[in-house]
Amino acid sequence: MLFLFGGLSGVTTVLFGFGGGFVTVPVVAAVTRSGDAMHIAVATSTAVMVVNSAIATVVQAHAGRLRREYLWPLAAFIAVGAVAGSVAAAETGDGTLRVLFVAYLGVTIVDSMLRGGFLRPQGDLRPLGPLTTTVGGVGIGAVASFLGVGGSVLTVPLLRRKGLAMAEATAMANPLSLPVAVIGTAVYASAGSGPVGYLDPLAGAALLAGSLPTIALVRQVADRLPDQVHAIAYVLLLAVALLAVAIGS
Repeated sequence: MLFLFGGLSGVTTVLFGFGGGFVTVPVVAAVTRSGDAMHIAVATSTAVMVVNSAIATVVQAHAGRLRREYLWPLAAFIAVGAVAGSVAAAETGDGTLRVLFVAYLGVTIVDSMLRGGFLRPQGDLRPLGPLTTTVGGVGIGAVASFLGVGGSVLTVPLLRRKGLAMAEATAMANPLSLPVAVIGTAVYASAGSGPVGYLDPLAGAALLAGSLPTIALVRQVADRLPDQVHAIAYVLLLAVALLAVAIGS
């Protein structure tokens, strides 16, 4: 099961910039027989995202989809927030973490559907403002590392509303997820009672065995998706992840 869902996480990494978070968190939580299932799922998700996001970043860079002005210094402030979010998640109860994961997904889905600028791009490109880069970046890092989702659920809507096409917005979610994934993995590996903290190495290996070949296979698909179809598929995938966690609880 983990191998198959790893393949799906590879698809979502390339097409939606998820790094696997919204696929791996529900499935690892569902198969883990432990009172710390959500902590283990979030921790393992961040470890998988380190590899998936790094490889996808190289792929997207070679495809010419990355825009430096939207990546730096935003990535640095995301890293700062990721430290706080990871530490807070390690100290939060498993049930609370699950509820907050579902709640945040619900808010994001409703916001994407009802507020303008996501399902259809808003004309000309606009730069990130200083407040968005600094305070917004710290907030993105904190929320993303707390929930183990890498940040794409925050960065993709943000960049989309700055006028970027879905192919570009999702491509840049991968390098912006790397600070969250690296810092989160380090924190979770030092917490918990396991030999590598909350991380489940076997689950992570199974997921990566499925995701890495898939990333190589689907890297050309993003350019062929119509922009609005791409945006709608993003929202639908969030809805599936929400249902998976909610039912699993």
